Amino acid sequence: MTKSVAFVGAGPTTLYALHALLSENIVSAQVTVFEARETAGCGSPYSPDWNDPAMLSNIASIEIPPLQKTLADWLSTRTPAELAELDVDGASLDDRTFVPRVALGRYFESQFARLVQQARAKGVDIDVRTGCRVIDAANRMEGIELTFTSPPSQKVAKAVFDHVVLATGHQWPSRPDAQPGYFLSPWPASVLADLPATRIGIRGSSLTAIDAAVALSTSHGDFVRRDDRLIYQPAPNTEDFHIAMMSRKGLLPEADFYFPLPHGPLIYCTPEAVAAAVARGPDGLLDAVFDLFRTELIHLGPDYAAETGLHDATLETFAEAYFARRAAVDPFVWAAANLKEAQANHAAQVTVAWRDGILRMHEIVAVIVPHLDSAEFERFSRAFKPIFVDIYAGVPHESIERMLALHAAGRLNVIALGDDHDVDTRCPEGGARVTINGETRHYPIFIEATGQAALSGIQFPFLSLLEQGIVRDQVANDAPDVVRGIAVDDLFRPVDAPLPMDRLFCLSLPFIMGRHPFAQGITSSDEMGGIVGRRLALILNTAKPAVDHADTAA
Repeated sequence: MTKSVAFVGAGPTTLYALHALLSENIVSAQVTVFEARETAGCGSPYSPDWNDPAMLSNIASIEIPPLQKTLADWLSTRTPAELAELDVDGASLDDRTFVPRVALGRYFESQFARLVQQARAKGVDIDVRTGCRVIDAANRMEGIELTFTSPPSQKVAKAVFDHVVLATGHQWPSRPDAQPGYFLSPWPASVLADLPATRIGIRGSSLTAIDAAVALSTSHGDFVRRDDRLIYQPAPNTEDFHIAMMSRKGLLPEADFYFPLPHGPLIYCTPEAVAAAVARGPDGLLDAVFDLFRTELIHLGPDYAAETGLHDATLETFAEAYFARRAAVDPFVWAAANLKEAQANHAAQVTVAWRDGILRMHEIVAVIVPHLDSAEFERFSRAFKPIFVDIYAGVPHESIERMLALHAAGRLNVIALGDDHDVDTRCPEGGARVTINGETRHYPIFIEATGQAALSGIQFPFLSLLEQGIVRDQVANDAPDVVRGIAVDDLFRPVDAPLPMDRLFCLSLPFIMGRHPFAQGITSSDEMGGIVGRRLALILNTAKPAVDHADTAA
């Protein structure tokens, strides 16, 4: 009998999982993909339903793991009309160009459709059910039972599958406006288009916050390039429009820097060296790996190491030194200088070795996270993780140009909240009151834009799996109140769950970020999806089938 596999969610993670699965010449399987949206492939981060057309992705074609075609090759085959619709300049397009999020979404939709077409041509039974929302999942004797609604009637139905992959992606509040004038997230971006031209506070200063600022700004004006300089032109009657982006450190992200691909090997902070540190046990693990990191960075950037006191630094003192140089300078002055440097280095193909070294080390260091006790996990999250995030979360040069243009037009400032602050989101006049060092200011509109937060099991979207004890929080013995995401193993299977091995895989990003702190973006979708896809291929090629696929009305 043919075995059945279901994917819940049809974003990039499922796309890469399917790509890995189908690359193994699987034919004796029934594959079903459920997607709540009307199209499959793009996921919410690149969907036109969630993004403003002006929002830029922060990953270029050269960094995107290949599918049928690279992004640059796919764009090169689009018509001028299609490129204009996607706001892509075909004349300046190359493999390091950043394109709008919706353009990247269209690419993934195309690659998904092409992958399904090729699979069917090889005889694979694959059913893509768009507009079909899975509302529950439960373990049964014969497999995982999914409960879902289907168009056009939205009638509830059930189906049982031998193997299920949950890849539900980002999870945002169903209603972003929690209180009048207060928004729990900037998504969908269309909700920002109708906001009045007033004082607006945005909590966050990274790419998510920049996206929100761009969406707001294009509703109340235009970005125009004059003499190779980007300026912001406010629309008439928008004199009160002003954005305050605020974060603890009050820093803007740095501009994307040039680095060679593929990356070269490291010398000291290698996967083997980190694995050996893990094997020695959790005592002193974090500091041992920081020593590897420090030795590598001293080798790569001796001048930078001297400037930041890295030779004698602890994890905490280096974390402070890393951000101290920027914190001492006006964020827009630093952004302008950093942008100029990044543009020059891209043009000359010059790599700043210490930046590239930190970028290369972030995934190597991340493997220690499941082995840290609560105190060390807190140290990692507070001191080490922000350094890596700052490096890999560099933004497109145009994003920095837009922030500089808004500031020059008097429509944007960046505020450091520090440790002594309070944000009151329940004030009767709406929006939020922000108090910093005893001084309070009211923002009629306030938007949370700090990105996807790690979620605990209680927020898992499929209640039956929680009730059955299959999905549960990863809780440390020494700190039972500290939640670190749901408990999954290296193959993304629930740990110690009362169900057969390999029946269920969880790739739902917000619930595994505690174990995989850098699981963001397309490269993570490729890595995680590839692990699950290859595991499924092994199972389907070797195991005996357990159950037929079946549909029954609820």
